[in-house]
Amino acid sequence: MTKIGIIICGRYQSCGGGKCFRALRERVGAFARYPKEEPVEIVGYSYCGGCPGGNIEYVPEEMKKNGAEIIHLATGLVVGYPPCPNLRKFKEFIETKYGLPVVVGTHPIPLKYLTAHEKLSFWKTADMEAVAGHLLAESREIMEAYN
Repeated sequence: MTKIGIIICGRYQSCGGGKCFRALRERVGAFARYPKEEPVEIVGYSYCGGCPGGNIEYVPEEMKKNGAEIIHLATGLVVGYPPCPNLRKFKEFIETKYGLPVVVGTHPIPLKYLTAHEKLSFWKTADMEAVAGHLLAESREIMEAYN
């Protein structure tokens, strides 16, 4: 069984996680990496603490104590507006300090967000393909289902 921690963006701190949990159940988005027959358990779900991410220093430790083997930084950090400017730093910090692999993304990018972001100049300059290429590779049909 794989044990996962999820960290979401502070702008969405009241999010109930519906899209994330649905994506985990359906094994789409960043959760496509886990075989459907493999049991997965969420051992922690929290927000970053708001800009500049104060909870990133402490939340992964709690998740690790609860058995987390991998941390997912939620899709909202990628396609919220603006995308999180600290995303790469969060990933590096968690992997370095806690020795936990970090995956950028949870649920598929909703197509309506991708369509809007692709028109914005910063999207290409932010090199989102390098940050979240696996989310961008999702089928348009699945992205639309997450609108």
